[in-house]
Amino acid sequence: MKLEGIFAASVTAATADGGVDLKRTAAHIRSLLAGGCHGVALFGTTGEAASFTIAQRQATLDHLVQEGVSPDRLLVGVGLSARDDTLALATHALSRGCRQLLMLPPFFYKGVSDAGVIAAFTEVVDQLPDEARVILYHFPKVSAVPITQPVIAALRERFGPKITGLKDSSADLEHTLTMISAFPDLSVFPGADQHLLRTLDAGGAGSISAAANLNAPGNRAVFDLFKAGWQAEALDAQEVVTAVRRAVEEAGPLIPTIKALLAARLQDPAWRQVRPPLCAIDDPASLEPIMAALAKAHTKV
Repeated sequence: MKLEGIFAASVTAATADGGVDLKRTAAHIRSLLAGGCHGVALFGTTGEAASFTIAQRQATLDHLVQEGVSPDRLLVGVGLSARDDTLALATHALSRGCRQLLMLPPFFYKGVSDAGVIAAFTEVVDQLPDEARVILYHFPKVSAVPITQPVIAALRERFGPKITGLKDSSADLEHTLTMISAFPDLSVFPGADQHLLRTLDAGGAGSISAAANLNAPGNRAVFDLFKAGWQAEALDAQEVVTAVRRAVEEAGPLIPTIKALLAARLQDPAWRQVRPPLCAIDDPASLEPIMAALAKAHTKV
């Protein structure tokens, strides 16, 4: 069956000395699952993955599983520039029962060919067991290494169901719709949850989004209403989701803003901590406009 649903691209709670705050991270992920997410993407871009070591990421996953988070509800970010680092993360995740692997292409060298991207993914996926399921992570704004249709087609031809999905973080609705049309048996997830309903209607799989950290129930409502055939109600729910996304994007840098809003919601200043080069939002007054916008969108913060 195709993977589908609402997945939060989870933020990662950080400590002042540069570590992962395991307790707060686990509590947040449990709240996302309880709040309507089918699952959580761990250590993606929103999770500041590049700012944590392989050992820190592995220890975080170990802690989550030990704390009772079901491995089949985790999409584990594993894509790094070195093949063996990606394999280390992927193999560890699989050993903990996590089959779904969210994989960036190697992203240090820019202007590489499709053939090079195919070769890089092939070196990794060739060494994964049959039960592994790879979600290709297309985020050209950050990685500067696009995952094109020829790349997807070549990998699907070689690996079949091991290439199970695509996270399209281009924020380009037409691009996402084109990918859904070109690969109808692939689970295509937009990262932009303002596109959730349009892509569901076109055959998309749901969403993997940062704003779901703040509005998981709203995203889930769109998904459930669409699946139930309540189109008018789904459209109303989508308007709320879109308003939340726009408010978050307009407030400032995405990850520090989400963390600052969580700190306000939970009355827990430790949540404002981010890893450099990101900078924390320490001025509560700066949050007032977005908190008002979120309240207007019927979202408690």
